[in-house]
Formats: sequence, structure tokens, C-alpha cells
Amino acid sequence: MKQYDAIVIGAGNGGLAAAVKLLSSGKSCLVCEKHNLPGGFATSFVRGRFEFEASLHEFNGIGTPENPGSARKLFRELGVEDKIEWIQLKDAFHLISQEEGYRFTMPFGLEAFAEATEKLCPGGREYVERLFSLGLQIRNALDYLSASKGKPDPDVLKEQYPDYLNCGSYSVSEGFEAMGFPKIIKDICAAYWCYLGAHCEDLSFLHYVNMLYSYISGGATIPKYRSHELSLAFETRIRELGGHIWYNTEVTNILTDATGHVSGVRLKDGREIKTRHVVANCSPHVVYGQLMDPAAVPERALKLTNARKFAGRGFTVFLGLNRSPDELGIKEHNYFLYDTCDTVRQYHSMEKFQDNTVQATVCLNRANPDCSPAGTTILYMTTLYTEDVWSTVTAEDYYKVKNKATASMIERFEKSTGTRIREHIEEIAVASPVTYARYCGHPQGTIYGYESQYWDGLMPRIMMVEEDHFVPGLRICGGYGERLLGFPSSYKSGNNEAVRTLHDMEKEGESYALSE
Repeated sequence: MKQYDAIVIGAGNGGLAAAVKLLSSGKSCLVCEKHNLPGGFATSFVRGRFEFEASLHEFNGIGTPENPGSARKLFRELGVEDKIEWIQLKDAFHLISQEEGYRFTMPFGLEAFAEATEKLCPGGREYVERLFSLGLQIRNALDYLSASKGKPDPDVLKEQYPDYLNCGSYSVSEGFEAMGFPKIIKDICAAYWCYLGAHCEDLSFLHYVNMLYSYISGGATIPKYRSHELSLAFETRIRELGGHIWYNTEVTNILTDATGHVSGVRLKDGREIKTRHVVANCSPHVVYGQLMDPAAVPERALKLTNARKFAGRGFTVFLGLNRSPDELGIKEHNYFLYDTCDTVRQYHSMEKFQDNTVQATVCLNRANPDCSPAGTTILYMTTLYTEDVWSTVTAEDYYKVKNKATASMIERFEKSTGTRIREHIEEIAVASPVTYARYCGHPQGTIYGYESQYWDGLMPRIMMVEEDHFVPGLRICGGYGERLLGFPSSYKSGNNEAVRTLHDMEKEGESYALSE
């Protein structure tokens, strides 16, 4: 058995990015993946004549080759940019909210978004332009903080980024209130809340505005060949750099030495592989609760992990329809269907089976007309459960409950959009929280990692990232990391944890030559 400079557990987005970064820096790296494919949720699957996207609705931060966003810059740095074919989305979202009677489409582009807002609410342009100005300052402040490597000059922050500091403690609701937004402007600007899975009284204003600014200013894209194209691009790059990926290989233990430092991993078949550094692309609940000897886990690691709340548990209905979008009357790519734009009420409605009517629905053909055979449509509908209600479902009732939730989502889409799709279903697949828990090993079937709560959002996590480094030689990346959920965030998290691992190696001053 070879000894590796680093071992990555899990070939999800974060793990793949971490492996590429480590290999690009001249380190030897092994990726262990218990599935037979890379990507985790970033994959696709086939039913009949349809290839379904497993998870990705839209990807922000790509931009164009001439004006690249932060994600494209990272992909360029890691050598995967030219391995992915991107499709630019036309519109940001179509919002339908029953209580307010909203039914409108918002475009990408700062000017186009401001103009659309003005048409919906005379005088609305001024509000969103102020918000976007703040968004630009937040982005620049974050870039400065990153460049300062944790040692920013307070005078620079006060002089150049005063609004960033002023609203640092605000929730989204508090930020909109402080800016004097009328209700419709709040509702338009808060429509993306479901992408973070927490309501606007818990979400960080800085985090949310930065995300909104990134989406609207840079637009969003999808890979032409589903998110599996992203995973294969990273896998190819790992092999180009001389890295190893072992599929069907489950890590059952992270080993530590007498000093508490990582010393290797043990595989399900009993083999042990030596390494001084592990990057785990999985939940800290799994890392500390299943993969490590309890005696090797610091008490503070357990306390922090158990203090965090699991974010939304996923439920997705995948539909292959035997009519085209034009024939069905499906006009948009991305629909947000809400009962109300009161995010607190919507969030709490997602705690129960009977009350959960929130959903985001994507018609893939409206972005990529060639994604399915001519005269057909791919549609997928996603909702979240904000409590672990699926653990109360018995094995005998599982299919009945799942089918009822599926029928409810289909009916909701039909009523909200005025389309009929039920009789045109050729293929259907349903992923419940139970499915997601089994497929990726995520506790309770969460697809959003830990919830971005007020005390545990992006900014607090960034400030305490080194406090999370509890076990020497062990780093944790992906949607559970400091950047929270999402495709771009997971790749950036993997890259960041690889950089920190390289710093750990440098500090130790050891020789990391590959040994046979």
C-alpha cells in the first residue's frame, strides 16, 4: 500500500476540488468514494429515454470567459474550465405567490432587474439600485478580507467599506427594514430565500445580499450535460495530475496516533492506508460520530456539531413528459411557488406534511432545448422539510406518504401555472429525505448541510474557521463547511480546506515524499 500526502474522503463537489488543489500543489492524493460514480448530488440518472439532473437548478459565479465570475476563476485556476460547456440562463426566476397575487418574471442583469422592479412598483428602481450598490461593496469587502488573510486593517474597512461594517449584524429582514423597503420590494428581493433554506429573520443580510448581487449581476448558468459533467471534469483533472480515485471504497475509520494527529484511514475491507492529512467531504456528524474513535474527538467539536441544526431535508419529483413545453404551456425555466412571501410563515409551513406547499420547479428544456427527445419535457420539483418529519413515517406507510406528497406537488404546479401535466407523465422518479440519506449518507436526508442560523451563518463561520480545526491533520469541506450549501460554495470550500491543509503541511515541516 502507498502512503499519500493527503486522503480525501468523498468525491462530492468539495472533495473533488480539494483533491485537484492538493495535486496541483505537487502533493500526492487519494480520493476514496463509496459510490461507483463521482459527484455525490452533482450527478444525473436515466429513466427510460430521459436523463434527469439530480440536484442543480442554476449555478452562479460563472460569468463569461471575458468577464469571469468567482467560480469560473476558481475552475480556471484548477484547470477544469475548458472541460465544461455552459448554458446561460435567460431569466432569474418566475415568482407565483398566492396571498399577494404575484405572478411575474424577473430577469438577470442589474439594469434589467431594476427596470422590471420599476414596472412592478413605481419608484422601485431606486431601492434595488441602492441594494446592488451595497452588494458591490460587500463583494469588494469580502475580497479584501480574503486578500488580507485574516489580518485586515480596521482603518481600511472603516474608510472603504463602512456599510459592510454597519450592517454586519443585520438579518435580511432587519436590513430591508433599515433601508426602508416597501413590502413588494422586500418580496421581490427575498425570493431566493429558499436557496439558502432559512427564513429572512435568521439569514445574514451580508450573506444574502452578496448572493443576490452575484446572481443578478453575473447571471446564472447550467452545464450542458447536467451536473455530472462537472464531476467528470474534476475526475479527469485529478487523473491528469496523477491522483488516484478509488470507487466502491468506503472509509470506515479515520485513524489518529498517540498525539491525536491523523495517521491514516481504515477501509471497509480492513485495509489501512497511511497519511498525515485527511480532507473529509462529509458531515461533521458522520466524521465525529462514525469515523473516529470517540476518545480522539475533542469535547468542543462534539458540542459545536450538536449545537448546529440540520438544514432542509430534500424531496424532489422528477418527471419525463411526453409533450413539449410549448404544447404543455410551460414558459419558464425556474418557478418559485409560494403560499405567501412571508418567509417565516413559509418556513414553518415546511415543518409538516400537510402544510408544506412551498416548491421550486425547473423545466430543463427552457434552458437546454436538447436535453430530452423532441416533443418531450423534463420537469423537476423540489421542496424542503425544515423538521425531521420523515423519521415518523413507518415502513408500511412510506410509499403512501411519498405518493401523497408527490401528487400534492404536481397538483400545486398545475393550479399555479394553469398547465396540465398529469396525463402526460411518461417517467417519474421521486427522491424523499430517506432517499437522500441513503444515497449520500447525509443525516436526516438534508441536502443543505447545516442551517444558516443567525449565530451560525457565513460571517460567524468564516471568523471561527480555525476554531473548527479540532483534530490535527483533519479538515472538513463541502456544504457543511464555512461557506454553507450550494455548488459554488462547495467547490470553494474544498479549495479553501486544501489550501489550509497545505499550510498545515508547511507548518509541520515534514517531508511528504511519496513512499511505496
